[in-house]
Amino acid sequence: MISFVVRRVLQMVLTAWLISVITFALFWTSSARPAREICNYNCTTARFAEIDRTYGFDKPLIVQYGTYMSGLINPNGRQLGTEGTKEQCDWPCFDRSIHTGVQVWGSITEAFWPTFWLAAGGAVLWLTSGVLLGVTAALRRGEWVDKAAVGLALVGASMPTLVIGNLLYLTFVVKLQLFPHPDTATFSLSEAGLGAWLKSYTLPWITLAMVYAALYTRMTRATMIDVMNEDFIVTARAKGLSETRVVYRHGLRAVLAPIVTLFGLDLGSLLGGAIITEQIFSIYGMGRLTVDAVLGVDLAVIMAVVLVVTVFVVVANALVDIAYAFIDPRVRPS
Repeated sequence: MISFVVRRVLQMVLTAWLISVITFALFWTSSARPAREICNYNCTTARFAEIDRTYGFDKPLIVQYGTYMSGLINPNGRQLGTEGTKEQCDWPCFDRSIHTGVQVWGSITEAFWPTFWLAAGGAVLWLTSGVLLGVTAALRRGEWVDKAAVGLALVGASMPTLVIGNLLYLTFVVKLQLFPHPDTATFSLSEAGLGAWLKSYTLPWITLAMVYAALYTRMTRATMIDVMNEDFIVTARAKGLSETRVVYRHGLRAVLAPIVTLFGLDLGSLLGGAIITEQIFSIYGMGRLTVDAVLGVDLAVIMAVVLVVTVFVVVANALVDIAYAFIDPRVRPS
């Protein structure tokens, strides 16, 4: 088991490194002369040369890639001298954006936590509600509970995030005024009490839960129906085990494998930014940061966001594989 985990971690590191190489290569293929991004098309030849020297564009690509990777480890430059003066690292490290002058990792850190709480809260809601509804519908197949669960799943699956989010906003914020307006909501736990913080996130969490829980309900129901007809379930019942133990100890464990796979991918992508939900409820997270960077052609921020999202997805996949080994012993190496 230990060797399996170590191997998956090494594969995760290798994948993240390959993505960093691809990201760096895409930067150069998409912008033949990065200095043009700084002073547009009105630069003189002398100004281009000055920018190349200032940001290190005139150095060999292998040197620039080394600077780029060192910027990942120490994004704010190196502390030099007895007085702690800071040396600004050459492009393309993640010290400051060449467009706005704002620290890139500072922007990433500031945008990460709202997205993290948004994704974490929504994930708890959609996973628990989706799995419980799916299991209940499967065990009450053909009854009104089953039909109601399938109906709710179809409604959630047919309504996009934009529609659900705006309906919740218009109903509970504008009309009923039960929740704070997004412009006055507080998404920082340190700046607000727990009650105000939870109130600010409630509607975004419900928005994500309604969209994702629909898929989890349908998948859990279909998988549970198949599993309950398997031979090992019949054997467990023949041994005299209680129905509760048969369902939740044996049946649900077999159902969890595809659910865990889907959950890991969904959570990893959401940590990269839930763009529509963040936009509706004025949450400045990874999604809105990405949109602003793309619209402003802020290459340093775009590269940083791509790497952060890559790490989330790769880590999520590695955790899913490790969880598989605990859920299903057949995937463990002999």
